[in-house]
Amino acid sequence: MANRPSLSLEFFPPKTLEARDRLQTTAQALTCVAPDYVSVTYGAGGSTREGSLDSVGQMLSVFPSVAPHISCIGASTEQMEELLSLYAEMKIARLVALRGDLPSGYGQGGEFQHAVDLVRFIRARYQNSFHIEVAAYPEIHPQARSAQDDLRFFAEKIQAGADGAITQYFFNSDAYFRFVDDAFALGIDVPIVPGIMPITNFSQLARFSDACGAEIPRWIRQRLAGYGDDVASITAFGQEVITDLCDQLLTAGVPGLHFYTMNRAEPTLAILRGLKLIGA
Repeated sequence: MANRPSLSLEFFPPKTLEARDRLQTTAQALTCVAPDYVSVTYGAGGSTREGSLDSVGQMLSVFPSVAPHISCIGASTEQMEELLSLYAEMKIARLVALRGDLPSGYGQGGEFQHAVDLVRFIRARYQNSFHIEVAAYPEIHPQARSAQDDLRFFAEKIQAGADGAITQYFFNSDAYFRFVDDAFALGIDVPIVPGIMPITNFSQLARFSDACGAEIPRWIRQRLAGYGDDVASITAFGQEVITDLCDQLLTAGVPGLHFYTMNRAEPTLAILRGLKLIGA
């Protein structure tokens, strides 16, 4: 499709062989999206390192471009160097550089305290060998002391050499537009791609959102709660809400959409069909 926005998909490493097979089926079903790249998440303190490496290899057998997440908190420079060297050998060209969640019992030690430390490390070791994405938080990182601090930390990651950003998911487009405007005012001109979370399970969504600081507007929360266990109604309503959100974003000219697939194909496919970005 001419002038199509960039599309990217995110997966997480499965924990069982059965889940691995399901991920393979999901990935195959999503090849019709022809994503610019897919990303694979990484556990707290590298807790899913081997699973992540396996999933990166698995996704490379399906998609031409895979961007592993790298979480640096709790890692040594030797561990980071080893991982980056391995990805370079695998011909990985894109990375998502994150601080990551603090491992259980983690104190203040460690050679990487923030994502900006990882961005600087990658650039120092590999110059421009990797395209680096970082995280952005339109509704403010839950651990940030203020919106101003959060924006300053984001700017530091870009100044350190990040090529672009993927946002935490949100349901209020005004929060995204305000964040982009504020970033632009600081001289940040890299693509800031909105993260999109399909709605399929209210209790799961509420749990995720409370943990990551993503606000579920009251009207959406009330409607979803009112459906109870009616999965069909939740799915239909969620598809309508997220398709409308994506339409607002695309109409405003966002550089792309990054879908948190939750290792499921149909919710993302339904939204993209509704946007007419893929065929029926």
